[in-house]
Amino acid sequence: MPPSNSRADATMPRPLLTANERWRQFFKCVNRFMLLMWRLGLGRWINAWPAVGGRIMVLGHTGRSSGLRRQTPVNYAQISGEVYCTAGFGPRCDWYRNMLANPQVEVWLPDGRWSGRAEDVSECDEHLSRLRQVLIASGFAAHLAGINPRTISDEQLAAASPDYRLIRIRRTEAEPARAVSSAEPRTPDS
Repeated sequence: MPPSNSRADATMPRPLLTANERWRQFFKCVNRFMLLMWRLGLGRWINAWPAVGGRIMVLGHTGRSSGLRRQTPVNYAQISGEVYCTAGFGPRCDWYRNMLANPQVEVWLPDGRWSGRAEDVSECDEHLSRLRQVLIASGFAAHLAGINPRTISDEQLAAASPDYRLIRIRRTEAEPARAVSSAEPRTPDS
């Protein structure tokens, strides 16, 4: 067995970003693109092929320190009339921490916007089955994390997602209809 060169081991360069941190950086770039598409009125197109791109909504929340309105695209699933999403990078996600500080959120789905109240339901009895539904609705995102939500067992899912936070959003009120943007198709009557 060759002798260990502890000095060489100590000087080995470490990656600047861990794999998890690299994925966070990747999704931050993708999120900017998603927000632009939604603002241009293309939210329905983003959701046109959910098996690949996932079901995506924009979550409006208030910054816990700044008090500024923030928007974050997240994958979601509608289950029994309620919307569920997950903080896949765990409790350190800024939007998740903002939501804990102020649970009043705005949900922007492809078919409209509404106000709601968010709550962490990660400890509820149906946690794994609902998390699985959100991960199935996430399209490629779950697979990037090494999870195939259609085939993984409950035990394997629990082991693969200990930091994932499951959020339930309940509607509090519908938002009034907005004027059609120039990016949305117009009908002859509009």
